[in-house]
Amino acid sequence: MRLVRGGWGAWGLVLALAGACSGKDGASSSPGGGPQGGQQGQGKPIPVQVLEVQPGPVRDTREYVGALISRHSITVFPQVAGYVQSIAVRPGDSVKAGQVLLVVDPRQEQASLRASKAQRASAIASREYARRTRERSAQLLKEGLISRQDYEQAVAQAQQSVAQAQSAEAQIQSQQVQLGFFNVSAPFDGTVGDIPVKLGDSVTPQTALTRVDQSQALELSVQVPVDQASRVRVGETPLEVLDDDGKPVVRAPAFFVATTPDAATQLVEVKAAFQNTTGLRAGQLVRAQLVYDVRDVLKMPTTAVTRQGSQAFALVVAQGDGGTVAKRQPVTLGLVEGNDYEVVKGLDAGTQVVVSGVQALRDGMPIQPGPARRAPGQAEGMPDTPTQGIGGGADAGR
Repeated sequence: MRLVRGGWGAWGLVLALAGACSGKDGASSSPGGGPQGGQQGQGKPIPVQVLEVQPGPVRDTREYVGALISRHSITVFPQVAGYVQSIAVRPGDSVKAGQVLLVVDPRQEQASLRASKAQRASAIASREYARRTRERSAQLLKEGLISRQDYEQAVAQAQQSVAQAQSAEAQIQSQQVQLGFFNVSAPFDGTVGDIPVKLGDSVTPQTALTRVDQSQALELSVQVPVDQASRVRVGETPLEVLDDDGKPVVRAPAFFVATTPDAATQLVEVKAAFQNTTGLRAGQLVRAQLVYDVRDVLKMPTTAVTRQGSQAFALVVAQGDGGTVAKRQPVTLGLVEGNDYEVVKGLDAGTQVVVSGVQALRDGMPIQPGPARRAPGQAEGMPDTPTQGIGGGADAGR
């Protein structure tokens, strides 16, 4: 009897387990539930935006820190010694050629000039007296009242007086020129730099008074690695000044590439020159870039790219058993410019790629493609009318 109870107990346990399994299977096979219902949900096409991969220009560029250098810049020194009497300008002022910047006390030179003018007046009076004496002596010689020796002496005195008057006149002219040096003037139109001297300071011809820079014609100087400098072609490779958004506002061809790198930095200087019409200033540091090459390549929006590890993929529009699907396609990418990648390998021109919601899509998922528009300027690499350069090496010394 115990064995019989034990046997029915075991069978009861088996039947209970079978019933539980049957109930689980029945629930999973009910309409709208479980995997079958999920597959029906996944089969609904997802609306996406697509673009065709098309060829376009891509620029091989490198960005650097550039320095703007005035092509007309000078440190102003006085040509005389003395004390600073007045300062007529302030740092940052715009000045015209010949405008007085600073005055060195000229009183001592003015006193010397007055003395020289008095000497000239005396010399002129002596010259006139000697001239009249010579004329009288000539008449007396004709009348036989004086000797020829006395006459010749009168002529010599007249000539000496003329020479003395001319010397006095030359001395005055020299002092007037010297007096003009006490007014320190701008050599050309430009902007005044720092003025390190103050009123009353003693200055000499070796004292730097200020700088005058002209910002109308500027040079853009960048320091590039040696291997990149070898790619620069004088007169052809453009240098650009970038604004805060990275858009070029100035473009000019390189006119100078240093033959040797800097000993301390091992970088090579590259220069371009341009007319400044954008409000840049000499001495300013700017964002700059060199455009080493421009070529036509296939371009794809960056929004169409997904990555798995180091491999990049694009979701292309393809036809599957159930209609239009997204197919994951491995791609090899090159340069990136703006919002576009260079497509080196993996896609052909005209291939449609998904550009919206790519992170939510999987390989083979049904999609409903619709056209997408590029954002304004997305494929644009350059502005329409940036400031152009002055030229190449032909005018490097202007």
